[in-house]
Amino acid sequence: MKELLAKYREVVSYLFFGGLTTVVNFVVYFVCTSGMGINYLVANAISWAAAVAFAYITNRTWVFKSKVKGFSAIMRQISTFVGCRLLSGVMDMAIMFISVDMVGIPDGVAKFITQVMVVVLNYIFSKLIIFRK
Repeated sequence: MKELLAKYREVVSYLFFGGLTTVVNFVVYFVCTSGMGINYLVANAISWAAAVAFAYITNRTWVFKSKVKGFSAIMRQISTFVGCRLLSGVMDMAIMFISVDMVGIPDGVAKFITQVMVVVLNYIFSKLIIFRK
């Protein structure tokens, strides 16, 4: 078991911290919609921003163990991370809008569906673009 965890440490770490990022996203989303009465699309944008901040820190530190140093290099990495997350965020917003407003799926169900797709896409971006060795 220990050997398997070592072999797949990055994927396991990504799934763990991706799960936590999803929890951050959901908690902020439902606090905004249910607790504060904010429109679901505005709440989705707020929850996305909170999740991106959390994900950058955890992905850089524990998942991909980035060794990038220096202000300009770190800012370039953050910019690439946010840029890729913006792309998946636009996809998230579009699918939420289509699912809720056009198809009539309840927003909580649509939110769950979009998060599965977003987690996979974000791993690909992180592995191949943002934190590549």
